[in-house]
Amino acid sequence: MKILVVGSGGREHALIWKIRQNPRVSRVFCAPGNGGIADIAECVDIKADDIIALADFALAEGIDLTVVGPEVPLAAGIVDLFEEEGLKIFGPSQAAARLEGSKVFAKNFMKRWDIPTAGYAAFSQEKAALAYLAGQKYPLVVKASGLAAGKGVIICRDQAQAEGAVSRIMSGKMFSDAGNSVVIEAFMAGEEASILAIADGKDFIVLESSQDHKRIFDQDEGPNTGGMGAYSPAPVITPALSRVIADTIIRPVMEGMADEGAPFKGILYAGIMVTADGPKVLEFNVRFGDPEAQAILPRLKSDLVDLMLASVEGRLAEVKLEWEARACVCVVLAAGGYPGESPVGAPINGLDRVSSLAHVFHAGTRKQGAGVVTAGGRVLGVTALGEDIAGAINQAYGDVSKITFEGMQFRRDIGKKALDRH
Repeated sequence: MKILVVGSGGREHALIWKIRQNPRVSRVFCAPGNGGIADIAECVDIKADDIIALADFALAEGIDLTVVGPEVPLAAGIVDLFEEEGLKIFGPSQAAARLEGSKVFAKNFMKRWDIPTAGYAAFSQEKAALAYLAGQKYPLVVKASGLAAGKGVIICRDQAQAEGAVSRIMSGKMFSDAGNSVVIEAFMAGEEASILAIADGKDFIVLESSQDHKRIFDQDEGPNTGGMGAYSPAPVITPALSRVIADTIIRPVMEGMADEGAPFKGILYAGIMVTADGPKVLEFNVRFGDPEAQAILPRLKSDLVDLMLASVEGRLAEVKLEWEARACVCVVLAAGGYPGESPVGAPINGLDRVSSLAHVFHAGTRKQGAGVVTAGGRVLGVTALGEDIAGAINQAYGDVSKITFEGMQFRRDIGKKALDRH
């Protein structure tokens, strides 16, 4: 089999690492890839959002399955285009991808299908949004409706902060056109978790739980990022709570999307807040999380390619997954300045000293001569298994200590919430 993976981050590196474990896979291509992916796949110089060029490549190469990592090509309709060309592709249609591509759509959808989430109001006019803020209870949350690389959420402690957030997003174009509309929603207190389910339009399987760490600094301080680390499983998600989430959130999404003419295939990612009133949806994504994929995929004993084909072909009812009992932790190493502008071109040292017990998934890297240099943003994800969360934390951070590059920053508390629960 020939596989094409679309994307260039740590998630895509982890996907390819797992895909290559299938003995039927003969060649793996990645568009555009990165400095680490180049060691295990053939990188193709096509941008992830150039869906026409990607379809042309898949047809010319006789690709048997395309796997889409990031959200932008999904929102642009890559699945619809590939299916029109008779190509197998893993992911949701453009209509189904609105669950991530438009927070306004997602909130309205949840309201229609009685899916638990925070109270909200949506606005396409800045003046109306600002007027709404008067008299609201604080803290509250202001979100850019469109795709903002996981950074379009601002928690506001008072009206002045909220007014500033609305103005920066809408007229200030802080997140470009993603901020043409905003969602203003009630703040939910509790502990977050990431629940991913694989779906085939009618059936679904909930994957093992994980927890992301969105803020740049320890103790959840500083601005939101694309994710600074993750661990799996998340002890906040008990087996009983997992069943509640499947019954009250995942299943209604599947039934609702099918009823509205957009059956959901691929990965449905529900960002969950476990509140005193039960689990509620923070947001939906329509692809593997990054870095959640790096924490979940090493625990998947079952074959990923067979699983994705079952999703594409509507055969998930036949599938039963096996999981590694050990825990997994991924610590993200980011460039200085992230999540703002960050420098590029810094040599990365110590990759050859990382133990065989850890995986280093590349994100913002590129080859330079015989070495690897930073390409900005999130650079690496150091990932390790352990007998429990504490063991996985110790192994991951032990290998983090062997890697250096100028400006390197990382959180030192990945997994601490799991330890506190134990």
